[in-house]
Amino acid sequence: MEQGVNVFENVPLPVAESMIDYVFLTHAHVDHSGLLPLLYARGFRGQIYTTDATADLCSIMLRDCAHIQSAEAEWKNRKAKRSANNAVVEPLYTMEDADGVIRRFVPCHYNTIVEVCEGVKIRFTDIGHLLGSASIELWITEGSTTTKLVFSGDIGNLEQPIIKDPTYIQQADYVFMESTYGDRNHDPRPDYVAELAKILQRTFDRGGNVVVPSFAVGRTQEMLYFLREIKEKGLVKGHGNFPVYIDSLSLIHISEP
Repeated sequence: MEQGVNVFENVPLPVAESMIDYVFLTHAHVDHSGLLPLLYARGFRGQIYTTDATADLCSIMLRDCAHIQSAEAEWKNRKAKRSANNAVVEPLYTMEDADGVIRRFVPCHYNTIVEVCEGVKIRFTDIGHLLGSASIELWITEGSTTTKLVFSGDIGNLEQPIIKDPTYIQQADYVFMESTYGDRNHDPRPDYVAELAKILQRTFDRGGNVVVPSFAVGRTQEMLYFLREIKEKGLVKGHGNFPVYIDSLSLIHISEP
């Protein structure tokens, strides 16, 4: 699911949703998990295997997605009535669908081989992208032949605060890999704390406040980590213990005292 306008059409599944037995989820970001309640609404009643932390995050995020969609549909329908437009906007899925699919989750520990069913085993490996994010190793046995598939998930960068570096997988027969950065390298890592401290100092000196949109889960945690370090080291001079607020839309509001 995309945030805002859908730029790309989601291709329909080649089978009925009710025929799906298992879903393996790499992490909780809604571009990976956000349509799971729609899967449930269309008849899916199988099991969703993922890490413990991803299951916990999804129990919050999918309900939040359902609430936002319902509220937005209600607002659009009220607006349509005022303009004599009879078109009714329906949310993609409801809170009941979100609750239903959350009950299908099977939490798993990192680095533990789980037998899903006869001939199918999986293991989740920490990939350092988000709390609970994982690569998924999948062993499929048919007769006397076992084939190993690896789904990379979104791979994290090195030396990030809060989360661990990616754990590398040494062997696979086939790899399905995310490719956001497949055609370029990351730029050298900037000094985030120093750069943020400069922005805060300049803004506070002019009597202003700093507002930071941080919509992606994980970004807000990193920002709070950096702000704590700035405060502990006293990198912003002359403005005391400046307050930091987070609202329900993942906006960080940093104020001059």
